[in-house]
Amino acid sequence: CQAHVGMARAFCELKEIYDTLYWMEEQLGLLMGYISLYPGLSCPDVNALEEIVEKVGTITGQKFRFIRPGDSKTGAALHVARTVARRAERVALKLYRTKELPLEGYTYINRLSDAIYALSLWYDHAIRNEESL
Repeated sequence: CQAHVGMARAFCELKEIYDTLYWMEEQLGLLMGYISLYPGLSCPDVNALEEIVEKVGTITGQKFRFIRPGDSKTGAALHVARTVARRAERVALKLYRTKELPLEGYTYINRLSDAIYALSLWYDHAIRNEESL
């Protein structure tokens, strides 16, 4: 998932979203360390992901809906990242059920795909509005 977020960032031409994707990559690195039980690492804060979702809803005025990916390379790359995050969530659920992953780790992975989806909506909304200026 981290590599796909990085690919989306490489395509991204909007600074605020670029910076958010860079931050997300860093958080995913911390999450991987946390899951692998690296000493001293705690789970990244899921509230930060919730804030992204809320911010995007405010900016775009859009609710989550079914969309066809491909309005932009960045948006499409984010949809691939979201798909990978959903796959990771299925693995995380199994680990949570067997008590190999704490609830906070599972919760973070669960909300990650929503935040990635929100970023794809934001990016595509922003480029549509730029084109109409």
